[in-house]
Amino acid sequence: MFAYIKGSLEMKLSDAVIVEASGVGYKIFMPQNAIDKCGNIGDIVKIHTHYHVREDNISLYGFLTNEELRMFELLIGVSGIGAKSALTILANVAPHEFALAVITNNDAKLTKIPGIGKKTAARMILELKDKMKMELEEKEGEETESSSIDVGENINEAISALLVLGYNRKEIEKAFEKENLDNLSVEDIIRKGLAILGRD
Repeated sequence: MFAYIKGSLEMKLSDAVIVEASGVGYKIFMPQNAIDKCGNIGDIVKIHTHYHVREDNISLYGFLTNEELRMFELLIGVSGIGAKSALTILANVAPHEFALAVITNNDAKLTKIPGIGKKTAARMILELKDKMKMELEEKEGEETESSSIDVGENINEAISALLVLGYNRKEIEKAFEKENLDNLSVEDIIRKGLAILGRD
Protein backbone atom coordinates (compact mmCIF):
# COMPACT_ATOMS: atom_id res chain seq x y z
CA MET A 1 0.00 0.00 0.00
CA PHE A 2 2.81 2.43 0.93
CA ALA A 3 6.12 1.97 -0.92
CA TYR A 4 7.76 4.63 1.22
CA ILE A 5 6.91 7.66 3.34
CA LYS A 6 8.89 10.87 2.99
CA GLY A 7 8.45 13.66 5.50
CA SER A 8 9.66 15.39 8.64
CA LEU A 9 11.03 13.26 11.46
CA GLU A 10 8.98 14.40 14.43
CA MET A 11 9.84 11.90 17.14
CA LYS A 12 12.04 8.92 17.96
CA LEU A 13 10.63 6.27 20.28
CA SER A 14 12.29 3.11 21.62
CA ASP A 15 10.82 0.97 18.84
CA ALA A 16 9.40 3.42 16.29
CA VAL A 17 9.59 6.86 14.71
CA ILE A 18 6.88 9.42 13.99
CA VAL A 19 7.12 10.94 10.51
CA GLU A 20 4.80 13.73 9.40
CA ALA A 21 3.89 13.75 5.73
CA SER A 22 1.15 15.95 4.24
CA GLY A 23 -0.17 16.80 7.69
CA VAL A 24 -0.44 13.18 8.83
CA GLY A 25 1.80 11.70 11.53
CA TYR A 26 2.78 8.10 10.75
CA LYS A 27 4.01 5.80 13.51
CA ILE A 28 6.52 3.50 11.85
CA PHE A 29 8.09 0.58 13.73
CA MET A 30 11.78 0.14 12.90
CA PRO A 31 14.85 -1.85 14.00
CA GLN A 32 16.70 -0.03 16.79
CA ASN A 33 19.85 0.50 14.71
CA ALA A 34 17.75 2.07 11.93
CA ILE A 35 16.10 4.45 14.41
CA ASP A 36 19.56 5.54 15.58
CA LYS A 37 20.66 6.23 11.98
CA CYS A 38 17.40 7.83 10.89
CA GLY A 39 18.53 11.42 11.36
CA ASN A 40 17.74 14.29 13.69
CA ILE A 41 14.35 15.62 14.71
CA GLY A 42 13.13 17.97 11.99
CA ASP A 43 15.11 16.27 9.21
CA ILE A 44 13.33 15.20 6.04
CA VAL A 45 13.60 11.42 5.93
CA LYS A 46 12.56 8.71 3.47
CA ILE A 47 11.42 5.45 5.06
CA HIS A 48 10.74 2.34 2.96
CA THR A 49 7.62 0.77 4.45
CA HIS A 50 5.76 -2.51 4.82
CA TYR A 51 2.02 -2.29 5.55
CA HIS A 52 1.40 -5.17 7.95
CA VAL A 53 -2.19 -6.34 8.44
CA ARG A 54 -3.37 -8.88 10.99
CA GLU A 55 -6.87 -9.58 12.34
CA ASP A 56 -6.28 -7.53 15.49
CA ASN A 57 -3.56 -5.14 14.32
CA ILE A 58 -2.52 -2.90 11.44
CA SER A 59 1.03 -1.53 11.60
CA LEU A 60 3.65 0.17 9.46
CA TYR A 61 7.21 -1.19 9.55
CA GLY A 62 9.98 0.96 8.18
CA PHE A 63 13.51 0.55 6.83
CA LEU A 64 16.27 2.81 5.57
CA THR A 65 17.04 0.67 2.50
CA ASN A 66 15.16 -1.51 0.05
CA GLU A 67 17.42 -4.42 1.04
CA GLU A 68 16.28 -4.22 4.68
CA LEU A 69 12.66 -4.13 3.50
CA ARG A 70 13.23 -7.16 1.24
CA MET A 71 14.89 -9.05 4.08
CA PHE A 72 12.01 -8.22 6.46
CA GLU A 73 9.45 -9.49 3.96
CA LEU A 74 11.44 -12.68 3.47
CA LEU A 75 11.72 -13.24 7.21
CA ILE A 76 8.02 -12.84 8.00
CA GLY A 77 7.37 -15.45 5.32
CA VAL A 78 9.32 -18.01 7.37
CA SER A 79 7.13 -20.11 9.65
CA GLY A 80 7.46 -19.04 13.26
CA ILE A 81 9.01 -15.63 12.48
CA GLY A 82 6.75 -12.68 13.30
CA ALA A 83 7.25 -9.01 12.56
CA LYS A 84 8.87 -8.21 15.92
CA SER A 85 11.28 -11.14 15.61
CA ALA A 86 12.15 -9.99 12.08
CA LEU A 87 12.97 -6.49 13.41
CA THR A 88 15.27 -8.02 16.06
CA ILE A 89 17.08 -10.00 13.37
CA LEU A 90 17.47 -6.90 11.20
CA ALA A 91 18.86 -4.97 14.16
CA ASN A 92 21.60 -7.57 14.57
CA VAL A 93 22.65 -8.60 11.07
CA ALA A 94 23.01 -6.67 7.80
CA PRO A 95 21.09 -7.95 4.75
CA HIS A 96 24.27 -9.00 2.90
CA GLU A 97 25.53 -10.92 5.96
CA PHE A 98 22.15 -12.60 6.38
CA ALA A 99 21.97 -13.63 2.72
CA LEU A 100 25.52 -14.98 2.85
CA ALA A 101 24.70 -16.98 6.00
CA VAL A 102 21.69 -18.52 4.24
CA ILE A 103 23.53 -19.63 1.10
CA THR A 104 26.52 -20.97 3.05
CA ASN A 105 24.36 -22.77 5.67
CA ASN A 106 26.04 -20.71 8.40
CA ASP A 107 23.59 -21.29 11.23
CA ALA A 108 26.29 -20.28 13.75
CA LYS A 109 26.08 -16.71 12.40
CA LEU A 110 22.31 -16.67 12.84
CA THR A 111 22.29 -18.19 16.33
CA LYS A 112 24.31 -15.19 17.56
CA ILE A 113 21.14 -13.13 17.11
CA PRO A 114 19.13 -12.77 20.36
CA GLY A 115 16.17 -15.16 20.43
CA ILE A 116 17.35 -17.27 17.48
CA GLY A 117 18.19 -20.86 18.40
CA LYS A 118 19.60 -23.62 16.23
CA LYS A 119 16.17 -24.93 15.20
CA THR A 120 14.94 -21.49 14.11
CA ALA A 121 18.20 -20.76 12.26
CA ALA A 122 18.01 -24.11 10.46
CA ARG A 123 14.37 -23.47 9.53
CA MET A 124 15.19 -20.02 8.12
CA ILE A 125 18.00 -21.43 6.00
CA LEU A 126 15.93 -24.38 4.76
CA GLU A 127 12.80 -22.41 3.88
CA LEU A 128 14.65 -19.53 2.20
CA LYS A 129 16.92 -21.82 0.20
CA ASP A 130 13.90 -23.86 -0.91
CA LYS A 131 12.14 -20.66 -1.97
CA MET A 132 15.23 -19.48 -3.84
CA LYS A 133 15.58 -22.86 -5.56
CA MET A 134 11.95 -22.75 -6.73
CA GLU A 135 12.36 -19.20 -8.08
CA LEU A 136 15.57 -20.16 -9.88
CA GLU A 137 13.89 -23.17 -11.51
CA GLU A 138 11.02 -20.95 -12.67
CA LYS A 139 13.41 -18.37 -14.12
CA GLU A 140 15.54 -21.03 -15.82
CA GLY A 141 12.37 -22.23 -17.54
CA GLU A 142 11.59 -18.70 -18.72
CA GLU A 143 15.06 -17.41 -19.63
CA THR A 144 17.27 -19.02 -22.24
CA GLU A 145 19.80 -16.23 -22.64
CA SER A 146 23.35 -17.03 -21.61
CA SER A 147 25.05 -15.04 -18.88
CA SER A 148 26.67 -11.77 -19.95
CA ILE A 149 29.42 -12.05 -17.32
CA ASP A 150 32.08 -14.59 -16.43
CA VAL A 151 30.76 -16.33 -13.34
CA GLY A 152 33.48 -17.57 -11.02
CA GLU A 153 32.86 -19.24 -7.67
CA ASN A 154 32.84 -15.99 -5.64
CA ILE A 155 30.58 -14.21 -8.14
CA ASN A 156 28.22 -17.18 -8.22
CA GLU A 157 27.91 -17.17 -4.41
CA ALA A 158 27.34 -13.41 -4.43
CA ILE A 159 24.62 -13.77 -7.08
CA SER A 160 22.96 -16.47 -4.95
CA ALA A 161 23.03 -14.15 -1.92
CA LEU A 162 21.43 -11.34 -3.92
CA LEU A 163 18.79 -13.77 -5.18
CA VAL A 164 17.98 -14.54 -1.53
CA LEU A 165 17.31 -10.81 -1.06
CA GLY A 166 14.76 -10.86 -3.88
CA TYR A 167 16.68 -9.53 -6.89
CA ASN A 168 16.42 -11.48 -10.13
CA ARG A 169 19.43 -12.91 -11.93
CA LYS A 170 19.02 -10.70 -14.98
CA GLU A 171 19.20 -7.43 -13.02
CA ILE A 172 22.10 -8.75 -10.92
CA GLU A 173 24.12 -9.69 -14.00
CA LYS A 174 23.34 -6.31 -15.59
CA ALA A 175 24.63 -4.59 -12.42
CA PHE A 176 27.85 -6.59 -12.56
CA GLU A 177 28.55 -6.61 -16.31
CA LYS A 178 30.72 -3.46 -16.32
CA GLU A 179 32.34 -4.07 -12.93
CA ASN A 180 35.79 -5.51 -12.26
CA LEU A 181 35.07 -8.20 -9.67
CA ASP A 182 38.39 -10.03 -9.89
CA ASN A 183 40.08 -10.74 -6.55
CA LEU A 184 37.10 -9.46 -4.54
CA SER A 185 35.70 -11.54 -1.68
CA VAL A 186 32.12 -12.83 -1.83
CA GLU A 187 31.09 -10.26 0.78
CA ASP A 188 32.70 -7.37 -1.15
CA ILE A 189 30.96 -8.47 -4.36
CA ILE A 190 27.62 -8.56 -2.53
CA ARG A 191 28.26 -5.09 -1.09
CA LYS A 192 29.09 -3.76 -4.56
CA GLY A 193 25.97 -5.37 -6.01
CA LEU A 194 23.75 -3.88 -3.31
CA ALA A 195 25.28 -0.44 -3.84
CA ILE A 196 24.39 -0.61 -7.55
CA LEU A 197 21.00 -2.32 -7.23
CA GLY A 198 19.92 -0.13 -4.32
CA ARG A 199 20.25 3.12 -6.22
CA ASP A 200 16.90 4.85 -6.65
